[in-house]
This record gives sequence, structure tokens and C-alpha cells, in this order.
Amino acid sequence: MQAVFSEETFRFFRQLKRNNHKDWMDENRERYHGLVTRPFRRLLDEVAPAVLEIDENFDVMGKGCFSRINRDIRFAKDKTLYKCQMYLKLHIADGRSGKREHGELYVGLNPDSVTAGFRIYAGAKRKESKLAVIGAPRVLENPKWVAQQKRRLGKKYESYWYETVKGEWTKREGWPTATENWKKIGAWIVRKQMKPGAATGETFAKDLPKIWKELYPLLKFTSVP
Repeated sequence: MQAVFSEETFRFFRQLKRNNHKDWMDENRERYHGLVTRPFRRLLDEVAPAVLEIDENFDVMGKGCFSRINRDIRFAKDKTLYKCQMYLKLHIADGRSGKREHGELYVGLNPDSVTAGFRIYAGAKRKESKLAVIGAPRVLENPKWVAQQKRRLGKKYESYWYETVKGEWTKREGWPTATENWKKIGAWIVRKQMKPGAATGETFAKDLPKIWKELYPLLKFTSVP
């Protein structure tokens, strides 16, 4: 089986990081599609059957499964036009969710590494988010659950979370095991970080679902009704 990505994909991201302006992107638009967007769509096609075996309700239709390369710079301190990474995102299709933020399984490529894991964000309206409506109440009802996941996954995956402190988005390393954390948590990420060679190998599309299967209980517990 031919590898989905090549070293040229990472080279593109490194070059974009050095040349983050419209003229360069316009000149390299076809490279972007050939090295990034089309391989990511192929990756989705290849992992979809295994993903649906984990949970048949995963959205694998393509719409909403990919991050955007263009940055929204209206309110951002960083005014660079393009993101130097791309993500494939998988969430449970749930018509009852409205505009709530989804928990998701994901894989991302950036100039220097590959990350794959689980993440959930509360978004701008925390009180209405799945993290606050589903995840936090479940943890408060079962306060040992996070510690159990740490014992199960802690040797293979890194964990960190965010809270807002005096109006500032603040990162906290480790597993949010204290129940007090869940009264204010704004995001939680559990991931494995790998070298680019993981994505350029022929088994990448087979290896990813194994990671996601291990992390799926986090997604189900924190965001699936």
C-alpha cells in the first residue's frame, strides 16, 4: 500500500511557515492541494471503515472533517494569514447538539511532527457546551473516572487542559483529576506526538484507528449523550 503522505507534505508546511503571505500561497496553491488536501481526503477514505467499527455514528462524510488553512485574524493577536498545520477531525453525528462544540478524535500534521488523539473544547459559551453539559456532570458523579483513564492511558499519551484565569486562557499540564478542575475546565486534550516518519509510513492509515479506539471512551464519556 502506498503511503498517504510524503516528506514533501512537511516540507510544504515548513516553507509556508517561512513565507506566510498571499503571494507565496497563490504560487503554491496546487502544491497545497496535491500535498495536503487531497492526501487528507484519501486518509479519511482509508480510515473510515475502521472508524465506523468503533462507532457507527461517526461523521465520515467529509463536511466538517477537515480544518481550514486560512486563519481568522479578525480578533487574533497572530495576524499571519495561514495555519501551518492541517487536521482530520472526527466527531459523533448528533442532530440534537445544535451549535455546541463537539468532542473529537483527530490527527494533525505540522512542520515538525504528527499528533493524534482526543480533544474537547467548551468554546465561547461554556455553560452551553458539551464539556459543561455532559462531561463535567459525569465526572462530578464519578470522580475516580479521570484517574482511571490516567492509569489506563498515561504511559502512552500526554494530557493537558485549559482554564480561564483572570481572563487569560491558561494551560495546565497533566490529567484533570481533581473534581474542582471540572467546574472551570475549558478544554481537555489527550494525545500522542510522533515524528513525521509516522505519517509517511505505509501503515499510518491502519495505525490511527488503533489510537482512536483506545481514546474513544474519553470522547463517549465527555460528549456523547
